[in-house]
Amino acid sequence: MSADTSSLTQYLEHLPGTTFRKLYQQPSTALAIYRRMLPQMAKIFVMGILYSPTPFSLSDLDQWVKPSATREKDQALAILRSLHIFQPQSVALTLNFRNSIRLALEGGGDHNSFGVLSTHSTPPEVDYAFLDRYARKKWDDILHYVVSATGLTIVGQGSSGPKQSVKDLLIAGRLVERNTSGLKITNFGFSFLLQEPNAQVWALLLLWLEAVDVSNANGSRSDMDSVDMLQFFFLLASLQFGRAYSTDALTESRRNMLPSLVDFGLIYIPQHNTHQFFPTRLATTLTNNETALRSVSAGFSAISSTASDEQDKCTIILETNFRMYAYVQSPLQIAVLALFSDLKFRFKGLVSGHLTRKSIKKAVSHGITSDQIVSYLSTHADEQMYRHAANNNKPVLPPVVIDQIRLWQLDTERISTRDGYLFKEFDEYKEYKAVADFADNIGVCAWRNDKKGIFFATKVEQIKDFMKSRRKANEAGN
Repeated sequence: MSADTSSLTQYLEHLPGTTFRKLYQQPSTALAIYRRMLPQMAKIFVMGILYSPTPFSLSDLDQWVKPSATREKDQALAILRSLHIFQPQSVALTLNFRNSIRLALEGGGDHNSFGVLSTHSTPPEVDYAFLDRYARKKWDDILHYVVSATGLTIVGQGSSGPKQSVKDLLIAGRLVERNTSGLKITNFGFSFLLQEPNAQVWALLLLWLEAVDVSNANGSRSDMDSVDMLQFFFLLASLQFGRAYSTDALTESRRNMLPSLVDFGLIYIPQHNTHQFFPTRLATTLTNNETALRSVSAGFSAISSTASDEQDKCTIILETNFRMYAYVQSPLQIAVLALFSDLKFRFKGLVSGHLTRKSIKKAVSHGITSDQIVSYLSTHADEQMYRHAANNNKPVLPPVVIDQIRLWQLDTERISTRDGYLFKEFDEYKEYKAVADFADNIGVCAWRNDKKGIFFATKVEQIKDFMKSRRKANEAGN
């Protein structure tokens, strides 16, 4: 697994059904996947079926959906089946998911999957601002370490960076690598830096899961299980920010996870009282789609209003001549700008430079896409650019700059590759058309040629189930 593809969605879709049955035994997991992973139409299907006394059929769902939304319906069903929320080839919830989501909504039971509050008194120094500063410090140390692999020494004063175990994980996950000349950032590391903090946290957690799986597969003794770890991550996401929770209520294997979660900045454990822990915003927003939380430490500027957040702010003015001015003080933010621009001057609170063909191609060669660069520039655009765009009904960024950035990337992508599956040699055109249309509707058809009766798909599981159901239906009809 690499950092640029290690999204939670892709990870879950590749898990077997037996793993999902274990995951869904915990109500907080079922609720988290329902909240984060499902599109709105899929959520409506789940809630509509959850308490229904009679079974549903596909024709019943057709009555809920307008004909113009057939594609969205097929995609929703494909996601529900890939996550083993719906049973294969039916409109019924799997048993464990149904029972757990009911428990999550209704309450009751002794599962403790939403944490157990600590009975110990809360330390007076622990408040929202303290936890934000603590999490910011831990996470910025990790980002500083990755950025330092570009050759820039930006670790803050009095900081030695993340723990060695975290450094080893970053190296094992190929975010950075060691060679004879020292530490070097990889293309996965560049992409990691430009992700939103929520995606960065999940990338690191999934790398940790992979490391545990590899260790267990090699026969090394491990007191951790990837399924239990994933359940614990979802439990943390369900906790309330600022509240103290008991470590004594956790299993031994989950207590063994706490030191690593402390190193990541997801939880805080007071030194004088190890019987309680506090989840930080990095943990409680794991299952939130926080679109305002942009790359690097700017995410904390969006969720915290303390004065120290001014250090992390970055506002950019971009001119049509490709000259860029960035009002920024954070060395980390300056290092990120240097990933895709040619910085010329640096003053107190201001850096200036150019977007050049060479700088964009260098960024692309390290895995950064033109869309990521444009998104970053748009997110950090100065308020004056937004006001000027609104008053004149124009785009925020100069279109000539956006187009040129994308053209410079296209220069490096004359040939592109994609993993997938080629379907051909169908018995009849009618069968090809039905299967290709199904793949197109669920969003996995990357290319098709109706004249030759072939198509290319990025995923195959749902298509195989569809072809099996068609074959059974044809055999029954004969």
